[in-house]
Amino acid sequence: MTIEERAAATKTGDIHYATAGTGHPLVLLHGSGPGATGLGNFRPNIEALAEKFRVIAPDMPGWGKSVTQTFDQRDHATALMELLDELGIGKAAVAGNSMGGATTLKFAVEHPERISHVITMGASAPGPHLLVPQGAPSEGIGILQAAYRDPSLENMRRLTRVMTFDPAFATDELSRERSEAAKANTEHLKNFIDGMGKGRRDQPSLAELATISAPALLIHGRDDRVNSYEQGLRLLSVIPESRALIISKCGHWAQLEHAAEFNRVVTDFVTGN
Repeated sequence: MTIEERAAATKTGDIHYATAGTGHPLVLLHGSGPGATGLGNFRPNIEALAEKFRVIAPDMPGWGKSVTQTFDQRDHATALMELLDELGIGKAAVAGNSMGGATTLKFAVEHPERISHVITMGASAPGPHLLVPQGAPSEGIGILQAAYRDPSLENMRRLTRVMTFDPAFATDELSRERSEAAKANTEHLKNFIDGMGKGRRDQPSLAELATISAPALLIHGRDDRVNSYEQGLRLLSVIPESRALIISKCGHWAQLEHAAEFNRVVTDFVTGN
């Protein structure tokens, strides 16, 4: 199956995306790491999921080949709605990793009529941490921020290593790809760095999460060193129609480390609910 790369002109600006397949729309949202793109973060998933769905994996504003934005301009939930409007999509299933998971949840809160299924991987949740240290960035977030300041190959090796459980996934090829992608648009890097320490713009409150009406699948790696699976359990406790999948020997990138299981579970969830 051929994956096509296209660009959509939205009110926010041009949004680049990879797409394949036909059927019910399924949007895949990447995380916030330097060099992250829709295609790069979902390379093992797009073709498999496109056997059943119309898959769309955008570079969100501020990442990849899409329009650059400052922290104060960033509103990914609105950008997603504009992208769906431009593509003529009324309602879609949305699956987001980390930052993409936060966008998925915010989109479900703000635009419930536009989302059929909520799927998150390694998403964070508001509230105090009970099982992990609080008050400082996690190990993974600390390394991610360092890689933004210096997207060298060595720092990208550290980043891919902390994002995964199995070192076999932290390949030189992946690290080099992320380093080159990050360096391709230094304005993206600067805008993210300028936003460090300014808090979160994309995370709904617990009360808002409790209003989500779409069925939700919350996937989390048991060994996630960016956002502990404790946060996935907190989401499970407040989102009404939710179920959780905690995967052992899995870090922050469940869709990469356990691609076959991810593809199967997501397909079954969307087609069966």
